[in-house]
Amino acid sequence: MSIAIITGAGSGIGRAIAHKLAGLDYRVVVNDFNADAAQTVADEIGGHAVQGDVSSEADVTRMVAECTTAYGAPTHLVNNAGHVHQARFIDLKPDDFDRMIAVHLRGTFLCTHTVLPAMLAAGNGCIVNMASQLGQIGGVELVHYSAAKAGIIGMTKALAREVSAQGVRVNAIAPGPINTPLVRALSSDWRDAKAAELPLGRFGEPEDVADTAAFLCSDAAKLYVGQTLSPNSGDVML
Repeated sequence: MSIAIITGAGSGIGRAIAHKLAGLDYRVVVNDFNADAAQTVADEIGGHAVQGDVSSEADVTRMVAECTTAYGAPTHLVNNAGHVHQARFIDLKPDDFDRMIAVHLRGTFLCTHTVLPAMLAAGNGCIVNMASQLGQIGGVELVHYSAAKAGIIGMTKALAREVSAQGVRVNAIAPGPINTPLVRALSSDWRDAKAAELPLGRFGEPEDVADTAAFLCSDAAKLYVGQTLSPNSGDVML
């Protein structure tokens, strides 16, 4: 039985991944900072909702414990929870930077660190970390976001080298701009300028990223180790 925890799954990409994996018969734990959003998605897919802040060690410990009680130890983890804030670097406050790192990088660390012992004991597991193409190329007025996402890519590669031989696959997704509430929170000028840069000429949809996540979670991706897949409308070409 496949048991997945998806963080930040109350909307956007996380919600699409929850729907996708539930449709593939995964047992899904829907985490979100917003309790009502988490419960709504859990009701939609027949999953289990857990409110929590991924930057809080206590909340993450509780989330994994609730998953284990409801379904068993998680076999899959999708570190998707995110936070966005737009500002020129010169205008950033230390608290802005700290919160960005806390949600993205500390959250990915805490969730992974908490589920990993059971995966290693089982000799099997899959972790998918949500990065961003801005972690590869940077983004104007998003220095702190870009730094956090670059850190996730580095963490993915390093952890994959540590644990892949023990049966735990770790990969990342670096989406381009996707039509989600987080992206729509950015200024219209930023969104218009970014769309004009894209070879495809348009932003992606959450379901496009969910398809990539489902692939990485599946046995079809068994040779993918420490990779970063990029559904990004051509913004980054590697």
